[in-house]
Amino acid sequence: MSYENANIETIARGICLKEKALLVCQPAKGGRCYLPGGHIEFNETARQALEREIAEEMGLTATAGAFLGVTENAFQQQGEQHCEINLLFALDIPEITPEQDPPATESWIAFRWVPFTIEALREANLLPAHLIDDLTTRLQTPDGCPFHIENHPQS
Repeated sequence: MSYENANIETIARGICLKEKALLVCQPAKGGRCYLPGGHIEFNETARQALEREIAEEMGLTATAGAFLGVTENAFQQQGEQHCEINLLFALDIPEITPEQDPPATESWIAFRWVPFTIEALREANLLPAHLIDDLTTRLQTPDGCPFHIENHPQS
């Protein structure tokens, strides 16, 4: 398999935890979910990208805080190989609480809260899946050090 034209996507994602619930994004029709955020555009910092994506997708002002870590992910999607690097930041969106699902300004996505437990995140099908165990462990016992998680299946 040739990877000479393959791209590595760089994505800024936010970890918004409130009242032991994690904010996730998913297709409006349901299915797998992921941390909110999006692609970093040229000449934009990762924090700026995350704040811009929240403004575009939710219509709300957010603050991208501390850098928490990075996860690398390689996977197959519709028969094509993909690779992404996700830069993870603490995310504060003051206008939302877990009592109500946040708004979405784009019809193809939805936001919801998932209890911040390994079992609930697995049931919600949070992607990348390899993030679940490390994320719940590290955020429940923070040591102040960013983390790095890899998922590169062998070819």
